[in-house]
Amino acid sequence: MKLQHKTCIITGGGGSLGQATARLFLAEGARVVLVDRDGEALERAIADLPANRVVPLAADVTSARQTERYIEATVERFGPIDVLFSNAGNFGAVAPIADYPEEAFDAVHAVHVKGAFLAAKHAVPRMRDGGSIVITSSVAGLRGDPGVYAYITAKHAQVGLMRCLAKELAPRGIRVNTIHPGPVDNGFQYAVEEGLGSQMGVDGTAFFNDLIPLGRHARAEEVARSVLYLASSDSSFTTGTTLVVDGGMST
Repeated sequence: MKLQHKTCIITGGGGSLGQATARLFLAEGARVVLVDRDGEALERAIADLPANRVVPLAADVTSARQTERYIEATVERFGPIDVLFSNAGNFGAVAPIADYPEEAFDAVHAVHVKGAFLAAKHAVPRMRDGGSIVITSSVAGLRGDPGVYAYITAKHAQVGLMRCLAKELAPRGIRVNTIHPGPVDNGFQYAVEEGLGSQMGVDGTAFFNDLIPLGRHARAEEVARSVLYLASSDSSFTTGTTLVVDGGMST
């Protein structure tokens, strides 16, 4: 049991990666708090999970007040935090720079960058020494593509946040890393591909598969196993790292 009796928070808990990671963490003995803005998605996510070890909390990760509340609720229920998986995300838009909507840019950065910042700000004082913070970046955080201005810059910014945290928290033995999935077989990705495909005049899914040496999208469970590695003591000497899980796409 790699996470026996560990207290873990997963933001973006209503999505496929959040759910897959929750299942894996629970199977490894963890106690899990799932956070998502969509309360209905949370209820579906926990429907067949052990009620004594999982708690759903509806919250907007861009709100400092709501972030503080879900952190405090976690500690009250399960005790000090061992693992923070900052996984909440949104996509924004695809458009030329002159036409890119400012509100989309702001909304994406609020979730990915401010949301991860607030989660760390409020969780770190309530974390046990020797814990782990994992931030979901993306293969997009390692490259650039035209038109994806909000998402790609936000994913790069998360890497900067991670590196600052890794340096600050190393004396406490708290490891901080980003994980960089490539395209994942889920609704979020297919919405992205529909937008990109329309912009480029191609089949977005086929376009991405052609970019991946392994020739397919990842399953959420495959990415979750890499999150578990960073969350557990298997990665006890790994911090400040960008772990790429993209089927070779960024090679």
